[in-house]
This record gives sequence, C-alpha cells and structure tokens, in this order.
Amino acid sequence: MTSEAFQILGTPRFGGILVVSDHASNRVPADIDLGIDPALLVSHIAVDIGVAAVAAMMATRPGIAAYLGKVSRLVCDFNRPEHGPTVCPIASDGHAIPGNALDHAGHETRLARFYRPYHEGLAALLDAMPQALILSLHSFTPQLASDPQQMRPWHVGVLYNEDDRAARVAIPLLEAEGLMVGDQEPYSGRLLNATMNRHAEAEGRPYLGIEVRQDQITDPASHAAWAERLARIANQVAVTVGG
Repeated sequence: MTSEAFQILGTPRFGGILVVSDHASNRVPADIDLGIDPALLVSHIAVDIGVAAVAAMMATRPGIAAYLGKVSRLVCDFNRPEHGPTVCPIASDGHAIPGNALDHAGHETRLARFYRPYHEGLAALLDAMPQALILSLHSFTPQLASDPQQMRPWHVGVLYNEDDRAARVAIPLLEAEGLMVGDQEPYSGRLLNATMNRHAEAEGRPYLGIEVRQDQITDPASHAAWAERLARIANQVAVTVGG
C-alpha cells in the first residue's frame, strides 16, 4: 500500500508487532500554507521528535513493522477523533496556525485527503495481518512553552484507555531498565487515545501506548538504544499478553 497519508516500513507478519506512529512526520504538502514560521516545523508542535528514526530501526528487526504518518500533525492530527476540533488545529502550545482556519469544505478536504486514508489503511493492514501487539509510539517535550512551570520528569510514559493488559506488563519491564516511568503520564490515555481506541480497543487487540521524552531520542545512538529497548520489551509484552 502507498499513500500520501502513511508509509509502511518493514514487512508486517501475522502474529508480529506493528509500531504505529501518528506523528512521525513534519511534512507539509506544497499546496498547503499553514501560515506559520517554518522554524516551528522542527518543534514538537509539528512532529513527535525522534519517533520516526526509532520506529525505522525497530522495523529492521524480524517480526516488527512500522506504520507511520506522512504529514505533520499540524496538517492533520491522526490521533484525534475525526470531527474533533483539533484534528486540524488552529493553535498549538501558544502558537496560532492561521492556515487551519478552514470552512466546512476545507475541513472535509483535509479529512478526505489525509485522515481517512490513514485510518482506512491501518484498518486494512490489521484486518489482513493480525498482530500480537500494536505499539503506539509517540514522544513528548520535557516542558510546554505555554506552561513552563510544569516539568515532565518521566523518561517514558505508558498510556492506555480501558485495556491495560499490555501496560501492566510493560511498566515493570521499563522500570527495570532504570527509567522513571509515568503510568498515564505526561497525560492520560483515557483522554488522548483516538487511534488506539479505534483500531485496538474497539477490536480487542492488545496494544501498548508509549511516550518517550524527546530529549531521550535526539541522535542516532539514542535512537538505536531506544529501538533495541522497545523491541525487546514489546516482544516480552506480546508473549506475555498473548499467552
């Protein structure tokens, strides 16, 4: 499958692990003008810093593939309800996004071009190739510009909604790595879990929501270290939950 909205790395296998990263890209198509300083496109409001590299390294391992969003979350946020107010955000962390002041037709065009193909592609992949575990991979900033007093000390967070099967296994495994692990931190998966709610929880598929603090995945060495760690832990989780 090829699409302007997503790309697949590695070869999905029956009973494997699929890394899903909604915010892996900061790409803005040439025909879309967000009306923002281009410098913002390398910041956390545009992309989950570091996750594309980690996911790509994970997808080189046997039994692991990756499904990555191919446009910036400022163009279309795949991890939001389809008709929610932030699927094409008009502001993020104190920055206005004037190019997203869309009328109904413009909003519908974004959904038809990016959002629906992304989710239809993911649904088709999971239906055709059931996975032992879906790993939802995101990253978070150590602090928000709009709330600089709120520090986020966790090295990694584990998020989930109602289904915490994989989370309960993963948290002690991550803590055994010497990490400060946030259980439903830096925010709750009961509030922000749209992709996994749709493709995992609604279908009874085991999943693990992972948020890595962005300063932990800043260069090739740290990308490789986290790819190895998450691949190893995801395999342990998949075996435990599946058993």
